[in-house]
Amino acid sequence: MLAALAVGCAATFSMEWIARGSGRVALGWCVASPAPFLLTAVFYGSGALFLGLVTGRLWIGALASGTVSVILALVSWFKSIINGTPLTVEDFGLIGQLDQVMGVAGDLTVPGSGWRAIALLVVTVLVTAVVGHWLTMGSRRTRFTLATALLVLGLCFGVGPGAMLLGSAFSVNTQDRIQPSIAYRDYGLAVGLWRDACLLANREPENYGPEYMDAVVARLDELLGGASTAPASVRPNVIFILSESFYDMTSLPKLKLSADPMENYHRLSQEGISGRFFSSYLGYGTGYIEQSIFTGLTGKDLEPGTNICFRPDEEYSLLDSVATPFQKQGYETELLHAYNDSLYNRTVTYPRLGFDRLLFSQDIQALDLNIQGSPYAGGYYLSDHVFVQALLNRMDAANAEGKPAFLFGISMENHQPFNPEKFGYKCQIDVSSDILDEDNLAITRVMLEGLTRADQALGELTDALREREEPTVVVFFGDHRPNLFMTDGGTVYSHLGLCEGNNCADWTIEQVADLYSTNYLIWANDAALLKAPAGTVQDTGIAAIGPAVLDAADMPRTRYWAMQERLAQALLINTDLYCVTADGTPYWNTTDADLSDEDRELLELRGAVIYDIYYGKRYCTEKMNQPVGS
Repeated sequence: MLAALAVGCAATFSMEWIARGSGRVALGWCVASPAPFLLTAVFYGSGALFLGLVTGRLWIGALASGTVSVILALVSWFKSIINGTPLTVEDFGLIGQLDQVMGVAGDLTVPGSGWRAIALLVVTVLVTAVVGHWLTMGSRRTRFTLATALLVLGLCFGVGPGAMLLGSAFSVNTQDRIQPSIAYRDYGLAVGLWRDACLLANREPENYGPEYMDAVVARLDELLGGASTAPASVRPNVIFILSESFYDMTSLPKLKLSADPMENYHRLSQEGISGRFFSSYLGYGTGYIEQSIFTGLTGKDLEPGTNICFRPDEEYSLLDSVATPFQKQGYETELLHAYNDSLYNRTVTYPRLGFDRLLFSQDIQALDLNIQGSPYAGGYYLSDHVFVQALLNRMDAANAEGKPAFLFGISMENHQPFNPEKFGYKCQIDVSSDILDEDNLAITRVMLEGLTRADQALGELTDALREREEPTVVVFFGDHRPNLFMTDGGTVYSHLGLCEGNNCADWTIEQVADLYSTNYLIWANDAALLKAPAGTVQDTGIAAIGPAVLDAADMPRTRYWAMQERLAQALLINTDLYCVTADGTPYWNTTDADLSDEDRELLELRGAVIYDIYYGKRYCTEKMNQPVGS
């Protein structure tokens, strides 16, 4: 057992060495957090001992335990580089699409410190193999008895109420939701994952039942007031665009650009409504962001570890999405994605979210677009130029049939990787800096080229819409900032002094809000369609942009979306990581946020609604899909 525990200690230290990117930092954590360190060692040591008892060879268990620790640590390290957060339980929902995820992740190289940590584990396995000659694992019957006992103990204390007791014994909070980066910083990767997997499901409201939910709906009606359901006099086309990794890089300090990569965006901002868009992810998670926008949910609303894109199919049609009112009002509702249909379960979810047709890269290329040259002139992915031509094609097709169009487009040209050769070394804008060396400037230059091409495509789209008589509103936003990591393992953001390291647990709330924000634009070919004066600058976010899309076309609101719209006037985003109030002020959580009593009551009522529909008896589902007061 002592040998197995030693293996567990080595696996734990190596895992944290890799995941934290430094042996010195990992050692500091081990010293500062002895209880979580020991618990992790017990986990890995128990795994090694169990396999050793089953096989009769402890070194086999050590090899398996060490391999698992290395894989988890490397995945978490790469993810931290990409978006500042460690591996989480919900990420395991993408295992079935791992090949596709790796295909768009770019070159991921094991850091030098990682190889040293792996070497430590290899030595540990070899020592275990040598020492194993002098160790006795007992008879087959003894090994079976011990392995069974170990398995029973694991089942008793690894999950359920036993996990709470085990966590308490090792000073680990297994009862409250904690932002993953904080949990990882305090407890380490393995224990952080374990506690998140063991958290209790969303709690049932006190006095929950049909009468309680009737009272919730009645109170919502009082707070929301009346809602107009009359059809709009004008039914504009709505082109809703998620522009991959789009954000204003001119805001980055210590960079000198030879030209404005967002010339069109800045010009169009004077004609429309623009500002910051607060996202729920950094560097990845496009599909999760889409789901949050269309459903009004974030991971905070779901059971811990739930992947928002891979829930039971029926859940995606329980409540009207942002697209559903358009579909009900006779719009042609279509999704266009400049990549294939393999990621984020889109072929399952989007038809249930109110989309009549889905077009992916192969479908877009089959359209009669009269494009000169390769549609992949944008580097590794379908170019934004081709993409906007496809949007115009589908809008024109719907209009020709006498129907307005609601199109949701997801671009791809500016997706990682940002290798210097991505665009054939042809970059329109040069960049210089006293901070970044030439290798890192080359990476930054490629990102600038991607932004420039996205901006040019935006200009092409709006220029074409000016020539069309059909009223059209464009809602354009960046899903998240890019994972612009540098050659030494840092990011452009840490190099330029915008944050400390790659773990957002070490950032201030202001740094989180800054790095988790992109930019958006609402523009119309008829200024009368705008809901604010041209040139208005105001922030938005995950919680607010969906209601803004509904508002752009004066769509009727269900009770659910009237609630979401009202809350968006108080909170632009509300996730496990942070929240931002309507005035753009960030907070770690809503407890600290400057909210009115009515806002807090609405949050509580919304929580009861979400519980009832997704985890309860669905007493209010039908009513939430009806107008306020019905």
